[in-house]
Amino acid sequence: LSMLVAVILMRWAGLSGNLMSLGAIDFGIIVDGAVVVIESIVAYIYLKRDDHETPHLEKVRRACHQVARPVLFAVGIIMIVYIPILALRGIEGKMFRPMALTVVFAMGGSLACALTLMPVLASFFLKRPLEKEPILFRLCKRIYAPLLERAMRRPGRTAVASFSVFAASLLVIPFLGAEFVPKLDEGAIAMQIWRLPSVSLETSNEISSKAETVAVSFPEIRTAVSRTGRAEIATDPMGVEISDTYLILEPPDTWRFDTKAELIAALDEELAEALPGVMFSYSQPIELRVDELISGVRSEVGIKIFSSSGSLEEMKRVAEEVAAVVREVPGMVEVKVEQTTGLPTVTLDVDREAIARLGINVEDVLDVIETIGGKQLGTVIEDQRRYALQARFSADVRADLESLRQLPISLPAKGGGPVPWVPLSQLAKIEVKTGPAQISRENIQRKITVELNVRDRDLASAVAEAQERVAAQVDLPAGWQIQWGGQFENLAAASRRLALLVPLALLLIFVLLYSTFKSTRLSVLIYLNVPLALTGGIAALLLRGYPFSISAGVGFIALFGIAVMNGVVLISTVVQRRAEGVEPRKAASEGAHSRLRPVLMTALTDIIGFLPMAIAATAGAEVQRPLATVVIGGLITSMLLTLFVLPAVYPWFATKTRTR
Repeated sequence: LSMLVAVILMRWAGLSGNLMSLGAIDFGIIVDGAVVVIESIVAYIYLKRDDHETPHLEKVRRACHQVARPVLFAVGIIMIVYIPILALRGIEGKMFRPMALTVVFAMGGSLACALTLMPVLASFFLKRPLEKEPILFRLCKRIYAPLLERAMRRPGRTAVASFSVFAASLLVIPFLGAEFVPKLDEGAIAMQIWRLPSVSLETSNEISSKAETVAVSFPEIRTAVSRTGRAEIATDPMGVEISDTYLILEPPDTWRFDTKAELIAALDEELAEALPGVMFSYSQPIELRVDELISGVRSEVGIKIFSSSGSLEEMKRVAEEVAAVVREVPGMVEVKVEQTTGLPTVTLDVDREAIARLGINVEDVLDVIETIGGKQLGTVIEDQRRYALQARFSADVRADLESLRQLPISLPAKGGGPVPWVPLSQLAKIEVKTGPAQISRENIQRKITVELNVRDRDLASAVAEAQERVAAQVDLPAGWQIQWGGQFENLAAASRRLALLVPLALLLIFVLLYSTFKSTRLSVLIYLNVPLALTGGIAALLLRGYPFSISAGVGFIALFGIAVMNGVVLISTVVQRRAEGVEPRKAASEGAHSRLRPVLMTALTDIIGFLPMAIAATAGAEVQRPLATVVIGGLITSMLLTLFVLPAVYPWFATKTRTR
């Protein structure tokens, strides 16, 4: 029913059912509210089993009233912590905003069902008390009772131990590393082939054909297709010296290699041997296009060197120095400098003294020079269509430098005799020079880019080490600057947004806790779930070898709301005991024992719900696994805190709390 509500609202909001919008739904969270309500009804009916005067419907109503407020606020907290995710922008916003909206829709439906439908169904199906508790729960109670008693006898040690674990987890954070978003396996490789700018289209095609032959010799590669050059009207034009080659892969279970990285390494070795002097870089088709559209570079990291006064040669020299330093950083591969020079150009330098002696105008010479490439003489009109009429020398003349030198230039006619002429070589110096291949600009400044990819290492630590080495070993001329772009730039921007969104989510949690209990002390007590949940999430990432990513960051935001829920349910019960006049330590113990079953059930259902995401290996699982890993790890530690630490330290926070 909750998912039906979610699907209806998704339709209304224009959200499609896809990997992120539906794939991140945890059915364990959806049933949490219903679990607490039904458990309260079961426990109350069993407690009042000898009360034959109170009608059954009244027992159900009273049981629901005991937990309605904490369930409302607990589920509300989970919904509200997803709201800051809606503020994400860029790629991460496109990925996670549908997930946040879908979860909010589903949780809203689950809350409505828990507070309305569940009591009605309970009144039909739970008329008799349960005579015997399940054996698994009896075993848990038998283990839990002595451990809780030990924790409550030494609350100081319990608190110190829990926060020592939290402090230790903070020390682990620098070793996690960071990346923008986990890479989705697209089942293909986008291989780029880089040659010298002076290469011809025919030679480029020959090199591409050889590269394709080498690629398809690998049984792991099904098909290879190349595209050389791209028109100037495209979003990212490129010359004929660059080719995009798409390698379609066979299913991974048929490979000789364990990972795609091993396949790429073997392929690169074969290509380097077959085509020396040609550079290759590797990405994925969609990933490559996204990198180009967002940052203007065709690799994961782009080091942009800006200069307002330096020459192209000087910029090339500095870029080569930066590339040499970066190549020494472990994990940074396929380092290449933007090819700004090396394009052969025919230059014609008109000798003005010579044409002056012969009485020729510069325009007469330039007309002949323009005809080499094509000079427009007029326009041919056919109905509404217009065609440019051009004059151009034949291909054998254009391709031969000596033939160009012998082109005739007419001299001013004298008398009625034949028109005299002189060869172009007497009026202009014709030679082939190496000129600029391209000149790139950004924000009005001239720039040159060093591109690279990162493998077998997280993006953040690799770039951080490279930045330190470049700053120490490369002396930039005055007025020059370096910017680090690509996915690293996206990671930095998204991290800045998360640095605002995470505190906002934590603030919203605290405000709701205070609204629930009207007590700062109790709000702070329940808030202790957050650092312990953080500890479990960090430990889970470390154990599974996942770096911190935007996906993991979204998982932490979701975890904070889920972790607080059990604390709200338990402390609400303890507050009820205090209102009945029970002293703090006994109230905490009784509340913990009475809420053991719902705390265990909600935590375990949430963990089981996220488990398929955490171990998934299907398409798109790369984004889901870090999120689910964070939530599962955090729920384990926050469950322990809820069951042991909160009851143990509650008397410290309850000494000045007024009973109601």
